[in-house]
Amino acid sequence: MSLRSAPRRRKAAPALERALRPAQVPAAVRTAIDALPVVDVHTHLFDPAMGPLVLWGIDELLTYHYLVAEVHRARPDLEPARFWALSKPQQADLIWDELFVRRSPVSEACRGVLTVLNRLGLDPAPRRLPAIRAWFARQDVRGYTDLVLRLARVRRVYMTNDPLDPVEGPMWQRGFERDPRFRAVLRLDSALANWPAPAPRLAALGYAVDEGLTGRTVAGLRRYLADWVRRMDARYMAISLTDQFRYPNLDSPLSDLLAKAVIPTARDLGLPVALMIGVRRQVNPALRLAGDSVGRCDVGSLERLATGFPDVRFLVTLLSRENQHELCVTARKYGNLLPFGCWWFLNNPSLIAELTRMRTELLGLSYVPQHSDCRVLDQLLYKWEHSRPIIGDVLAEKYASLAATGWPVSRAQIERDAHRLLDVEL
Repeated sequence: MSLRSAPRRRKAAPALERALRPAQVPAAVRTAIDALPVVDVHTHLFDPAMGPLVLWGIDELLTYHYLVAEVHRARPDLEPARFWALSKPQQADLIWDELFVRRSPVSEACRGVLTVLNRLGLDPAPRRLPAIRAWFARQDVRGYTDLVLRLARVRRVYMTNDPLDPVEGPMWQRGFERDPRFRAVLRLDSALANWPAPAPRLAALGYAVDEGLTGRTVAGLRRYLADWVRRMDARYMAISLTDQFRYPNLDSPLSDLLAKAVIPTARDLGLPVALMIGVRRQVNPALRLAGDSVGRCDVGSLERLATGFPDVRFLVTLLSRENQHELCVTARKYGNLLPFGCWWFLNNPSLIAELTRMRTELLGLSYVPQHSDCRVLDQLLYKWEHSRPIIGDVLAEKYASLAATGWPVSRAQIERDAHRLLDVEL
């Protein structure tokens, strides 16, 4: 269950290499972080063989829900129903015009689109959108996937996979030739949330469950989890939870299902469970996916889970900035809690720097500083391009502090630690 750096990348013992001079340390750290092919431990991307599910290209970038929310701020007169009635290219044209032509694209979401175009060698000038669209039309999904992974220096991504999705589930049942760079993660939301609503869908797949939390339901759900972990070769199980999540909670079927079905199955299979907590769903439902928001959660629930299940590893990312310090302190007390990434509304430069510095100061190197959370393949180019220098700057500061104490800092030591943070397998 533990995180591990790839053995083939193991470096020589740092003590065997001559220590750097203090002035050399920052550049050595930034070089190591920039050159490292990383593993992206949480995305919403798909294997290129799952063609209809793969999102990529300029229109998907421009209609991403971050920019949908932003365009409705720029145009408060734009009725959501009128926006959704447009075709995707028309939505993209409107967003480009409002956020890139009529205004300077200074937000992180806008800058991300421009970084993608820059990395692809495309001219992002305001009037060039038709030419950009034509370039993407000439690409094919497999070749473009290779290009993006190479340019982003990402050697592997972890997907988010839902057997109860009416499009995705049949793909897994039919089978397809897997791309080894895309590893599966079993998503639990559709099978657990709002119980007993998922019961008919589980029954349709042949799993005997009742609407109540009976022994039959628990056994059927455990069989579903184990079967699909094996079918997908899933490397962990994951669930997104609202800010109202509490454990234990006698009034919540979800609390019982986690304790009686998910966590015992994870223990039996030797898998981590990822808990992504803090979303407030559909605050503004007219904006659809762009209408979700953020709330503070109960970190005490993590303490109780970690205490109750000490032999299960929990990967944890929280959505609220206000929860981050408490999460770090809690993780200091429990070796089976692993903070990871800067999720969703935290994936902005100022907050990435703040969280990376806080985690390093409190947890040393025992966390995963970033994941992309990409839904659109192209976003790998900007999310890692924007995160790497921030992570590198924070670590450069920390190694410079070490060198100032007289501790010998070598390139091999820096490279070893970079692998530990960013080149991890689950």
